[in-house]
Amino acid sequence: MTLINQLQNLHSRIFQAVESALNGWFLGLVARLVFASVLFFLFFNAGISKLGEGIFGLFSPDAGAYAQIIPHIAEAVVYDTSKIAFFPWTIIVIAGTIAEIVLPITIVAGLFTRLSSLAFIGVIAVMTFVDINLHGVGTETIGAFFDQQHNAEIADQRLLWIFPLLYLIIKGPGKISIDYLLSKVWSDRNTQD
Repeated sequence: MTLINQLQNLHSRIFQAVESALNGWFLGLVARLVFASVLFFLFFNAGISKLGEGIFGLFSPDAGAYAQIIPHIAEAVVYDTSKIAFFPWTIIVIAGTIAEIVLPITIVAGLFTRLSSLAFIGVIAVMTFVDINLHGVGTETIGAFFDQQHNAEIADQRLLWIFPLLYLIIKGPGKISIDYLLSKVWSDRNTQD
């Protein structure tokens, strides 16, 4: 056996052992931790900041919520939210606020992870649409794919935001998640029936 073959075998054994040890739990956990580190507080705090006063603040978002989510409507009524139609505008603002608060929690906890991750990609898509079309961000902020620039806030940054979510949609959250625990409970119930 040549030195090259020995090195190839050693390489294969090492990385097969690493893959075997990490299989089923590591990448799903890491994807959720990356999400928690980069996006959880950004979106969760943004959602909390949109709440109106009191216990029912979720159902009466503040003017800033309208300014962030539907700026053209908020500007048209000079930020007097009482003049904004409940359907569809207030419903859109409430749904966006709920999504910014609930989805980060479910993703990090690993609860309904695939659906939550898919919905969160939708939140990012809507946010991107609003930023480009309603907030009028410039082309430098938008950027472009494969443009040899690595720091565009929309094209580059949001593409990286979406990657761990795509992983979670395709592979799931892994064994260290509420989804995994629930699947075990449901599996045990089905076995007993």
